[in-house]
Amino acid sequence: MKKLAEKNPAKVIDLLNERLTFERAGVKLYDAVLERMRGSPDPLVKGMLGQMQEHRDEEKEHEEWLEEQIRELGGDVHALTDKALLVQTESEGIERVVRRDPSIPHDFHALLTAELADNAGWDLLVQLADEFGDRSAKKEFKKRLHEEEEHLLFVREAVLELAQREISQPAAP
Repeated sequence: MKKLAEKNPAKVIDLLNERLTFERAGVKLYDAVLERMRGSPDPLVKGMLGQMQEHRDEEKEHEEWLEEQIRELGGDVHALTDKALLVQTESEGIERVVRRDPSIPHDFHALLTAELADNAGWDLLVQLADEFGDRSAKKEFKKRLHEEEEHLLFVREAVLELAQREISQPAAP
């Protein structure tokens, strides 16, 4: 990470704070969806609980890892940097969907949006680390990007299954 931050550590800290803010929002989002899922009588939903919990725990690990990296660079893990404020505002819309609407299919749709953004954020960090020749940072970012890609595939499949089930039910008269 030090090589990536050589020229402008404040901007790298800003980027890491952006990811940290999003990961924190992701943990809250997963917690809310998991709570709703635990209360569902639906066997399909119950069958997804283990994988969802695993993904939530990985989001938490990402959060903790980012905090460690920011501290090592001399940053404040509670600072709302320019990019962190942007991401906080963006993620509030996704969180609002889950708070307002007690629908598991809608929860997964919101989670899909979050995972798409999360993947893009980690991909950006991988590309920047590559561009600046920071192989160790690139390796760490890629590890987390790979986990996020797994989250995205799972959520995409869940959205598909839930939509297929909704479409296959006859319309109410």
